[in-house]
Amino acid sequence: MRASKLLLELTAYYLVIGLVLFVSLKLWPELRNYLPIGGVEQLITQPTKNPLEASEAVRAAHVANFGQSVFWLVVAIIAAILVSLPVSWVYMAVRGGDEYDQSLVNTIIVLPMIVTGIVIIVQNSLALAFSLAGIAGAVRFRNSLKSSGDALFILLAVGTGLAAGIGAIELAAIISIAFNYTFAALWITEYGEREGMKRFLADYDGRDAAARPKPEKPEKAS
Repeated sequence: MRASKLLLELTAYYLVIGLVLFVSLKLWPELRNYLPIGGVEQLITQPTKNPLEASEAVRAAHVANFGQSVFWLVVAIIAAILVSLPVSWVYMAVRGGDEYDQSLVNTIIVLPMIVTGIVIIVQNSLALAFSLAGIAGAVRFRNSLKSSGDALFILLAVGTGLAAGIGAIELAAIISIAFNYTFAALWITEYGEREGMKRFLADYDGRDAAARPKPEKPEKAS
């Protein structure tokens, strides 16, 4: 029941978002030129360059004034949040018990937005990129994750933010869809479950082999 609800929510969410985008582009075809999409095509087709010599960043060619730039940025940030929102649903469904971390749920949603802004700031300036690295090192922000599996959710949040920042929302959406359905499948099938193991995903079928107490050894007669 829980899995059916999660899969239904994910599928309905992506269908609604896809339908809204499809109808919007049909009604206003020129809108595509001012949206943060198409970055994947530029990344694949542009010639390889030395990163220290390259001066052309992935950008929307039709964005030419302040209003259009603000619109592009707002759409990129909103899209990053919309893409990361179902990822938080998956985390809340597959994690449970003492391993559940509410701060990680919030991070999954907020981090892509922050990364999107950072990418836009540094993508045209190598000096700014090094400056950002220095600032991050000075602040020494650290967070101890409870499991290596949680790092996958953080990595996805960073990836979607990067994709949004370079104008490749389609890439962020595809990564999010593949990630969510893969984790849902692993949770439903309880892939890799063994008796006595350290559990990462919440128990799905109610038969938690990992939590079964080991039989006590008989005491030796004195």
